[in-house]
Amino acid sequence: MHSTLLRSLHSLPLKIPKPLPLPLSKRQLHFRARCLSSNSEELEPGTRGMELFSGLVGERVEELLTREENRGLLERLDEASRRVEKAREELESVREQRAEALKAREYVRQLESQQAEIEESQKELLEAKVMMEEAQKSLSAFSGKTLGETSNNLERLESIKAAVISSTAGTLASLPISLSQATDWSELILHTSVVLISCALFGVTFRYAVRRDIDNIQLKTGTAGAFGFVKGLAEFEVGNSLELSTDGLISSSVAGAISVAQNLFIFLFAAIALDFCFKMRFLSPFPMRD
Repeated sequence: MHSTLLRSLHSLPLKIPKPLPLPLSKRQLHFRARCLSSNSEELEPGTRGMELFSGLVGERVEELLTREENRGLLERLDEASRRVEKAREELESVREQRAEALKAREYVRQLESQQAEIEESQKELLEAKVMMEEAQKSLSAFSGKTLGETSNNLERLESIKAAVISSTAGTLASLPISLSQATDWSELILHTSVVLISCALFGVTFRYAVRRDIDNIQLKTGTAGAFGFVKGLAEFEVGNSLELSTDGLISSSVAGAISVAQNLFIFLFAAIALDFCFKMRFLSPFPMRD
């Protein structure tokens, strides 16, 4: 602290036209004489006076500061300096806190702006999601309709294949019977045409009746037996008349049994051909798998 005060006093631009007489001690007079004798040849008169006065003032101040009665003043001065430093630090802290508060306020403002942008983006995303769901529903409806039409077309194609296979197999099986019963070409063509149409209808019905239960023997033979009995009895009814006698009943029964047996053979042969195509995957059962 003493050196600080001395430096401050040395740095002051002192301009004293007439130095005041001060009571000097012997040591100060000796110092003054030494300064005058050593610097009288090198310094100018004005410069020598200023330096001499500064040295005397510095020594005087140092002497005053080292006195016992001035120690309390120095302590109070130190305390005041510490309070000033503390106040300066508090002021700097307040400035920093204010700057941080401004930064926090700016950050909050930016967050609020970003929150508004996020809410707007979420609203746009929600609208886009609704539009996407509507588009998916429309696409699903269109795809379902298209797939349904495609599936129906494929089912029709498989039914046509079943009719072709059944009619071909049934017609081939009925040729020996038709050749043995026909008396001319017209009767042969008529009988073959009836068998062809009947077996085609049987093929479509057999596919829808059996469905995917292709290992069910009772279902397959039952379908063929039903068609054979119906067609055989219909042919017997058209071609024969019932006589109310023992011989007539026997002959009618035999003729009916032969007609039913012949038609059972035809439809069973068609059923075997369809079952073979199902198992060899030449024909798909109903309904078709995706």
